[in-house]
Amino acid sequence: MIHPDFAREVLPVVRSVAEYQRSQLSKVSRNSIELKSLNSLVSYVDKKSEELLVESLQKILPEAGFITEEETVVNTKKEYNWIIDPLDGTTNYLHQIPVYAISVALEHRGKIIFGVVHEVGRDECFSAIRGNGAFLNGKKISVSHAEKLSDTLIATGFPYYDFDRMAAFLDLLKLCFQKTRGVRRIGSAATDLAYTAAGRFDAFFEYGLSSWDVAAGSLIVEEAGGLVTDFSGGSDFLFGGEILVVQPKIASEFTQMVRTAFLS
Repeated sequence: MIHPDFAREVLPVVRSVAEYQRSQLSKVSRNSIELKSLNSLVSYVDKKSEELLVESLQKILPEAGFITEEETVVNTKKEYNWIIDPLDGTTNYLHQIPVYAISVALEHRGKIIFGVVHEVGRDECFSAIRGNGAFLNGKKISVSHAEKLSDTLIATGFPYYDFDRMAAFLDLLKLCFQKTRGVRRIGSAATDLAYTAAGRFDAFFEYGLSSWDVAAGSLIVEEAGGLVTDFSGGSDFLFGGEILVVQPKIASEFTQMVRTAFLS
């Protein structure tokens, strides 16, 4: 396991990249946007942010490999691996909607052992080391304690390229509309996970995600007392493309709703 002081080395790196992103917010134009695939946007800010993260993280843990969204470094799996999304919520960023985050996780032999999600718009830094709890700007956080599904707020992400499961997704949304206080879609899965860890959302579900979207946030949720699975209740959420996180008091009922929609 890594030492708790490890975070003191990594968090300043992430904060400096957040400052860079804020400095570029008014400078990004539509001419600087590239289309990687359907509705998947990237700019020079994403790429530069990733380069800055990789350069500094290599110095902190030279033996680690990298799994990164923009592939500015060769993605190679080793015993330790950094899993990085340099700008989760790129579409928000490019449209100047202030919800976007930097997500950095460290994986060791298949388990995430460290994670940080820095939500840049509000300058909120969520972090966790496995076995040491979850924190927001240095203060310990916990998932919500709502007793009834009718008192909960649910987060999700809309499908933007994989529409084969759209009918099931809409079925689950209908159940959420009927049984909860509401549903929010803010456009950054890393932020959704961090907000669930902090008790702002009671559950979050989404499919069509990559490991860099969920690696850091999933650990933060776990360390805040939340449950993290795939839609079937298994553990294939890191590379399986789907994730469900929920606070324990509504876990049974909400998990059953997800299974009814997606697996029946």
